[in-house]
Amino acid sequence: MLSLKYNQLNSAFEYPFVTHKGAKTHQPSLVVSLGLGPMVGYGEAPAISYYNVTVEGMTELLLSKKQMIERYAMIDPQRFWHFLHHLIPGQHFLTAALDIAGWDLFGKMRRQPVYKLLGYEKGALPVTDYTIGIAPVEEMMAKMQQHPWPIYKIKVGQPDDIGIIEALRQHTTADFRIDANEGWNFDDAKKLLPELKKLGVTLIEQPLQKTEWDAMKELLTLTDIPLIADESCVTEDDVKKCFGSFTGINIKLTKCGGLTPATRMIKEARTLGMKVMVGSMNETSIGTAAIAHLLPAVDYVDADGPLLLKEDAATGLTYPDYIPTTLEGRTGLGIVAKL
Repeated sequence: MLSLKYNQLNSAFEYPFVTHKGAKTHQPSLVVSLGLGPMVGYGEAPAISYYNVTVEGMTELLLSKKQMIERYAMIDPQRFWHFLHHLIPGQHFLTAALDIAGWDLFGKMRRQPVYKLLGYEKGALPVTDYTIGIAPVEEMMAKMQQHPWPIYKIKVGQPDDIGIIEALRQHTTADFRIDANEGWNFDDAKKLLPELKKLGVTLIEQPLQKTEWDAMKELLTLTDIPLIADESCVTEDDVKKCFGSFTGINIKLTKCGGLTPATRMIKEARTLGMKVMVGSMNETSIGTAAIAHLLPAVDYVDADGPLLLKEDAATGLTYPDYIPTTLEGRTGLGIVAKL
């Protein structure tokens, strides 16, 4: 019989985290654990206000289903996801935390790292970016100086986005990725694209509102910078919708419901000839380690959550050569929770 426990976190950011959607100084999240004998698997789901997801709401739902979850026989994490999908339908954030914990536990049961259970082999892995949130340009420059990195993800959506990127470009030769978080309209984006190309921008996330499919199709014809769907791609049902409007998709484990549906989304995107990015929502090393196990299957990664927080909830995830990595030889997610 499984043992289900949870912890509520409220992790402070090193700097205020500011995007076009708002600002926050802390990242609340729910960490769940599934124990079986001496083995324990961990999963995490951050609370995101613009998806109306709170730690309190996830906890209440978790407790209401606790006995049913504890009675589940863990023989296959994919079946476990389907069990959760029917037990708590539409609750992708909580499902993700439990799904990740299930994979971590199953990996320990089978004495295998999660990426091998998923059918992946480690080869050349993508480097994660480091996020620079919206702030006065002097503060953005200071963050870059304090955190030298080969790829920066720069949050935009201000009146003088080009001026800000120009100022930042004077201080680094690093790749720039831009995340607009739906902050531009079509006309502005059309004007910005050639200027961003000149400034060495190598990727743009969600330039327009998530429902502007036709405008995105036209925008895609105007640039060779990869345009990646984020808010437009939440669950498995959205992958096909993004084809023809975006170069690729950004998969967030929390939004889609965990590792199990994420692997299916990767497979479908590849079938459609699309690029794949896997991204974070400011998880600690618990949630970020799950992202790291998908790296063999993706083109781009945004897994800098632990780097943005003052304190972490686990050990075992490191960034050699700027790649989020857990130690070889460790089973499951490869992290040790500090809870």
